[in-house]
Amino acid sequence: MFQKFYRNMQNRQKVALISVYNKTGIENFAKSLVDLGWKIISSGGTAKHLLEAEIKVTDVADITGMQAILSHRVVTLHPKIHGGLLALNTPEHLAELEKYDIPWIDMVCADFYPLEKEIDNPSASRESVLEKTDIGGPAMIRSGAKGGRIVVCDVSDRTRVIEWLKNGEPDREKFLNHLAAKAEATISRYCSLSGEYHSHGLYKGIFSKQFLQCIYGENAYQTPAFLYRVHDAQKDPLAIVNWKQVAGSPMSYNNICDIDRMMQTITHIGAGMEKNFGKVPQIAIGAKHGNACGAGVDESEVRAVDKMLIGDLRAIFGGSVMLNFNVDKKIAEELIHKYAGENRRLLDVVAASSFSDEAIEILSRKKGKCRLLANPAILKAGLSSLDNQKRFRYVRGGFLKQPNYTFVPELSRMPFAKELSRGILDSVVLAWAIGCTSNSNTITIVKEGRLFGNGVGQQDRIGAAKLAIFRADEATMFNCVRQDLTQEIKADLENAVVYSDSFFPFPDAPEVLINRGIKTIFSTSGSINDEKIIELCKSKGVNLIMLPDSEARGFYQH
Repeated sequence: MFQKFYRNMQNRQKVALISVYNKTGIENFAKSLVDLGWKIISSGGTAKHLLEAEIKVTDVADITGMQAILSHRVVTLHPKIHGGLLALNTPEHLAELEKYDIPWIDMVCADFYPLEKEIDNPSASRESVLEKTDIGGPAMIRSGAKGGRIVVCDVSDRTRVIEWLKNGEPDREKFLNHLAAKAEATISRYCSLSGEYHSHGLYKGIFSKQFLQCIYGENAYQTPAFLYRVHDAQKDPLAIVNWKQVAGSPMSYNNICDIDRMMQTITHIGAGMEKNFGKVPQIAIGAKHGNACGAGVDESEVRAVDKMLIGDLRAIFGGSVMLNFNVDKKIAEELIHKYAGENRRLLDVVAASSFSDEAIEILSRKKGKCRLLANPAILKAGLSSLDNQKRFRYVRGGFLKQPNYTFVPELSRMPFAKELSRGILDSVVLAWAIGCTSNSNTITIVKEGRLFGNGVGQQDRIGAAKLAIFRADEATMFNCVRQDLTQEIKADLENAVVYSDSFFPFPDAPEVLINRGIKTIFSTSGSINDEKIIELCKSKGVNLIMLPDSEARGFYQH
């Protein structure tokens, strides 16, 4: 059937095997190959599709001598197909191909049955998943990869392959190895999805592709460090890989961690505001090591930034900032110069919906030390912006998996909520969103739409309360005195709001907070001393908002 070309491999007509489930655009790829002088082999449905597009095709059945059998389960699983893909260019292998009239196949283009889509189908059954489990496609691709052929399993590679062929196949070995590696990774993920489904989660694989190399790891000597992109990152507009860096040097491991943490905080603020008040305000967050050191919400972008900065002018120096609005010249000037005197405030990262050219110029630092990242999806991000993907964490010898923290309180359900002013309720939401996305144990103090003190990462609840007050006092003293730190000035916490990321085991922490003027506390219930704490708050005229610890606990980043 095929002319005997094995004694003259260089001058023979090249052969491509095309067999795809999704036939959209495949005729364009096949036509491009034909225009380059290639011969096309194809199977049933794909062959019919190409013939209808007036592309000359040889049916697989004409090569194997067999029609598809077993309800189309066996089409290309045949020695005359896999032999043509696996054979080496050696005299021995070429002689066998000639003996059995097997064509040398130079390229295989195949995709797979939509297994993942079927698995995600709520009405999927074991039988329906098995029917959507491809065997022939992955087998052909793996044979082609092992045989050093051109393997195309990704639609996005088709144009690239045609251009590569037109350009004379530069860096052939490197190019083919890249395609083969992608094929192996794609098939590995495909099989892993099947294994996870049929084992009901007993087996789990994590598959990703390297997106960028960090300039260094958590510490300078922890190199190399990389950010990997998961398969379906394109579905999440706020995925870190979907942020565009518009200025600055390459990202560090810590920069990326800070961005991820700030997104967790800012999306929870937006979600809380939208759920309870129907609108997302302007939000500004400043963070150090992932924990908010400043935060402000307001209808005015400038005031939101000012509230964030004044939260802790000392801590924000060299910190990271995230805004859910555009940064223009005015906002950039606020970030760099407001409350900074004659000095320039240094920031490590600024992330926002967009930046004007003037803003980029103002914020940029020598040697690119201020990284600017833009993503329009952060603009007024609310309930729909919460990250619903599972969380994975490496532990020695394995990894942990859990749902992300996506709880958002509904204030109308809470006792005392109807008695509180809108301003207090705003602060309740802000305190909760900051506290539940900070390292536990956490006590967070908020007043008038801005963060006053964030007592994070403490081993006991009273320690967290004292630290939150200390942070508020320190920030106030630094803001007011700046140079003469011998003066003692305390923060005005009268009528401030406190969030605790879990219940109070004893009344000591609430008492410390109440003694500084706190009038509203949002915590969880579940302590054996709940009644004592409730009585304390009643006797002091403090609004105590409690939800069950099993429902609303806000532990984070253990």
